[in-house]
Amino acid sequence: MTWTPHATVAVVVEKDSKFLLVKERSHGEIVFNQPAGHVEEGESILDAAIRETLEESGWEVELESVIGLYTYKAPANGVTYYRICFSAKAIQKVSDELDSDIISEHWLTYDEVTAIENQLRSPLVKRCIDDFRDNRRYPLSIIYETPAAKI
Repeated sequence: MTWTPHATVAVVVEKDSKFLLVKERSHGEIVFNQPAGHVEEGESILDAAIRETLEESGWEVELESVIGLYTYKAPANGVTYYRICFSAKAIQKVSDELDSDIISEHWLTYDEVTAIENQLRSPLVKRCIDDFRDNRRYPLSIIYETPAAKI
């Protein structure tokens, strides 16, 4: 059996003391998550974070820092996810067209996020927000990606 972990990104966006979350369908359930998703082949990690935030929330963002690297084995499918979580500044809302699994975007206070903790896609959603609130921030320069080879 081949073990294949999934490389994912997530973005914590705080604006006016509220956090950007998306309501989405996952494994037949309705859950809340940060804008997040898989890094696509050939895509940089930073570009993936910006793209996923735009596709899932309609918001253009500017990445500011790395909050952390997290691992999670999802009980629903047994897949291990490696999540690189970023903090970002909201620039502007540029689209109302969202990914097909996304129901809506929401700006929630920390207390509102805590109140729906049982509806979060995984424990990493709140953990990333908690780490952000604890000022765990690392420069984007800690990520080094080898330039793509020209064929």
